[in-house]
Amino acid sequence: MDRILKLQKELLYVIGEQEGKKKERDHSLDWERVHMASCARLGYLMAQERGQDAELAACACSVHDFGRILTGEQKGHAEEGYQPVKKFLYDLDLFTEEEIDLISLAVKHHSSKSEIGSWIEEIVKDADVVDCYQYGMPLLRDEQKVRYDAYMNRNQYRQTER
Repeated sequence: MDRILKLQKELLYVIGEQEGKKKERDHSLDWERVHMASCARLGYLMAQERGQDAELAACACSVHDFGRILTGEQKGHAEEGYQPVKKFLYDLDLFTEEEIDLISLAVKHHSSKSEIGSWIEEIVKDADVVDCYQYGMPLLRDEQKVRYDAYMNRNQYRQTER
């Protein structure tokens, strides 16, 4: 849990440094702050539910929009965030090289909602669409809607099993 707090604290500094750099952003910096924290919490819970490393999942969810935070643009932000987030994570000195690779690849691939990736990529993709939905953000692409529906259907099925 300590790494989540340290990472989010440093990410908040990065977000703060973006104030005034761009006149127009596709999403406000306030949204980036909220989405970082709430997506991380969802990712943590999803990882626990799936028997995966909850702390690492929360960290990946925290930084998944790093490219958009830096560029202000939605288009291509996942790929744009790959190298900068690797450097950010490396500089934090909180993660192993393997963990940095896992998180960075989750950042790079999180917009490809219809493709199946590693366990951490899947959690980031699920947490992203659920978080956007819960805040009333439109799911504009079919692959986002399909992923959201699949997640909700899996959880509804689990509820009926209990």
